[in-house]
Amino acid sequence: MIDDTPALHIKGRILLGPGAVSGGRAEWQVRDELWVTGGRITFERPRRLREITTVTGWALPGLVDAHCHVGLDAHGAVDRITAERQALTDRDAGALLLRDAGSPADTRWIDDREDLPRLIRAGRHIARTRRYIRNYAEEIEPGELAATVREQARRGDGWVKLVGDWIDRGAGDLAPCWPAGALREAIAAAHEEGARVTAHCFAEDSLRDLVAAGIDCVEHATGLTEETIPLFAERGVAIVPTLVNIATFPRLADGGQAKFPRWADHMRRLHARRHDTVRAAYDAGIPVFAGTDAGGSLGHGLIAQEVAELRAAGLPVHDALGAASWRARQWLGRPGLTEGAPADLVVYGEDPRADPAVLARPRRVVLRGRVVA
Repeated sequence: MIDDTPALHIKGRILLGPGAVSGGRAEWQVRDELWVTGGRITFERPRRLREITTVTGWALPGLVDAHCHVGLDAHGAVDRITAERQALTDRDAGALLLRDAGSPADTRWIDDREDLPRLIRAGRHIARTRRYIRNYAEEIEPGELAATVREQARRGDGWVKLVGDWIDRGAGDLAPCWPAGALREAIAAAHEEGARVTAHCFAEDSLRDLVAAGIDCVEHATGLTEETIPLFAERGVAIVPTLVNIATFPRLADGGQAKFPRWADHMRRLHARRHDTVRAAYDAGIPVFAGTDAGGSLGHGLIAQEVAELRAAGLPVHDALGAASWRARQWLGRPGLTEGAPADLVVYGEDPRADPAVLARPRRVVLRGRVVA
């Protein structure tokens, strides 16, 4: 019997990821071809297929934006049409798995759309009262933190997002949002619910308490120092530096200079050492993943730029690419290019290992086994 399901034949160089790494150089695991039938990957040529489409090039697992906000813009929740446009922009850039690191919008409807990226949600941001961007977060006081974390853990997909620090208007600078005891109770509550916890942190002072409380990840992490980097490495706390967002710090500082000069100075210092901070974290063994912070003040579809920033920070090419593909997928519990896995992949006309800028020019985007872009 002939199978009428259209099949894809991906031919060229299938980059499964690096194997052994020695002296900073990776021995790549590469196949010459794979097949897609019924929306799934196989490395065995299917028999008796009626229709086959061949795509040639260099294939990577669908890219991962590990800090993205679908359903959110600079003013808060957006309508479905805008959220759809955001998701399509990420998809067409090759980002097929998005960790939505906080959104006030209900985006569950996206799960029913075969043409939109897969989302892993962190519920809504949890912030201290009047200590974050208006209309973004559940704003509460420390005594409510553990209960709110439980609520958002049940709303999300295995993640909860805290706002760990923000500007304290009285101090005129960035300052921690939560006392250490409230953090310990809240993170324990999340773990009891089966969720991991991440936190927005720009500055230095909140990091030690967060690590001691059992945090799983920190977003931005520009405040890492030689004192806190070993703590992150020892506990295996990941970071998502969002360097394309950190690039906006000088503009933000200029805008706040007159009212908050201490904060503006601090933001400029954090920006100036951003690449050194990421490289020091990477050298210490801290897991580093790629995320753009799209959906607030930034547009979507920036994952290639974030990988370029990780390269500028000194990550070797195999780990800069892996931070947005196979390593990120493993961290988030999603498969890469393996036998029987859902066929989410991107094909390029040139080798992204030779020039990661190639990531900005996908030849074909395959989602759930279908060419969608």
